[in-house]
Amino acid sequence: MNKVRGYIFSRPFMGERVPQHVQNLVIRDYCERNQLQFLLSATEYAMPNCHLIFEQILSELSDLHGLVAYSLFQLPESEGRREHIYQRLLQQNKSLHFAVEGLSANTEHGFQRIETLWRIRQTLPHCATFDA
Repeated sequence: MNKVRGYIFSRPFMGERVPQHVQNLVIRDYCERNQLQFLLSATEYAMPNCHLIFEQILSELSDLHGLVAYSLFQLPESEGRREHIYQRLLQQNKSLHFAVEGLSANTEHGFQRIETLWRIRQTLPHCATFDA
């Protein structure tokens, strides 16, 4: 079975706040449904824009199939930082999963799909709303 490390946040992300135990339950369920062996989650530091724990997991991927984050919106907000992450995963032939969204990526096309979702989410606050 493919081993994956969980990744959760102890701070809000993109306006969302989810208790850590709930994040772990969602990741565990995702892993069970996708035949992935869930290893304990690593919890990111609470400082804004900090992704040190994520970087640490990336440096320890040699024994893992990949990483399962609670949400794709826990990735860095910087497009350049996200691209760097995608390239590291592609070079190591590893996968990145997102439990809430039910998505995974391990190819250039898959990571482009993730970026499209990021752009949509970043654009939504600037869209006009219509009252019915």
